[in-house]
Amino acid sequence: MEQRQLGRTGIAVPPIVFGGNVFGWTLDRQASFRILDKLLDMGLTCIDTADVYSAWVPGNQGGESETIIGEWMAARGNRAQVTILTKVGMQMGPRDAQGNGPKHAVGLSRRWIMQSVEDSLRRLRTDVIDLYQAHKDDPETPLEETLGAFAELMKAGKVRAIGASNYSAQRLKAALDTSARLGLPRYETLQPHYNLMEREGFEAELGPLCAGEGLGVINYYALASGFLTGKYRSEADFGKSARGAGMAKYLTSRGQAVLGTLDAIAGEVSATPAQVALAWLLAKPVVTAPIASATNEAQIEDLVKAAALKLPAEAVARLDKASS
Repeated sequence: MEQRQLGRTGIAVPPIVFGGNVFGWTLDRQASFRILDKLLDMGLTCIDTADVYSAWVPGNQGGESETIIGEWMAARGNRAQVTILTKVGMQMGPRDAQGNGPKHAVGLSRRWIMQSVEDSLRRLRTDVIDLYQAHKDDPETPLEETLGAFAELMKAGKVRAIGASNYSAQRLKAALDTSARLGLPRYETLQPHYNLMEREGFEAELGPLCAGEGLGVINYYALASGFLTGKYRSEADFGKSARGAGMAKYLTSRGQAVLGTLDAIAGEVSATPAQVALAWLLAKPVVTAPIASATNEAQIEDLVKAAALKLPAEAVARLDKASS
């Protein structure tokens, strides 16, 4: 499996990062272990998770995904073979009827980061997190405090590198400038929302900033919650999954044009629409490795094929045009 350098972290990852939000949500412990075994066998050795996964499931409190991954690594004795990416900052703990949890159990304060990292390390059954990411910006906490806390964790050897997720270009630039000014470790990666259907938010400002600063990009929702697989062709298809209700925003004339172009190119290169959609991302120089999930072994084999698929330049251009 090809390896790509994750920005300036010194960490190499496969072309596809596996999204661990499915563990403890759509996959129980036993099914998760099967998927994790298959991922390792196929060379997809980088797993992205978060402390909050999967708190949205009734009865869950967060930490379920990290716990399953940690139990699997302990059972298999394979921590050294796996690159672990996790996050801090989203609302943790049991929710009330309005979806709110304990007020302190959220954000990027030093206090919460220090508590959260110990919780994540315990659940993951590891001494070090390869990439620790701020899950979303916390405008109420000074950047100096957040980055200073991350610096302490890196100095202590608990975190190898840090990254940001869901930051605006303005705030990401401010964070990078703060690190430079104070001599603190900087965010070396960005995890943005980016795919064929969601381009403008990333390409306008974030993409150029990441390229200019040498940041690794590991974008989430790489398949637009499944729309780019071709699974949802009409409103009648919305009932195919829990995410189906959200497909209406994509099922427009533009969305149909993108699906049509994916279908055509897939036929030309003997691939699936999902493989082509991921290969389009991999053809973008600013993208290091898109994040994608799977819930069965056949889908993992699709991800492996996507990682190896090199689209002709004219195919990339056709998808650029259809999705513009």
